[in-house]
Amino acid sequence: MEIKELICIDEEILGGQPVFKNTRVPIESLFMHLEKGISLDEFLDDFPSVSRDQATAILALAKKLVTSKNIEKLYEAAA
Repeated sequence: MEIKELICIDEEILGGQPVFKNTRVPIESLFMHLEKGISLDEFLDDFPSVSRDQATAILALAKKLVTSKNIEKLYEAAA
């Protein structure tokens, strides 16, 4: 999936916070759940509007970003 198929940023939805496309669920909530030791299955139970495919695609995207050989450029852009 392409990033535009996964993430929506719209000022009308949660003030422009990145959300899973076609939901009002912030992407950040997935990572917050995982950081707290909450399983992906529990996250999906808490947010039924997010599909397993969406959540795993976001995790794959995050993995790709942080394991990229160009991570320094990403870090510079985010700093």
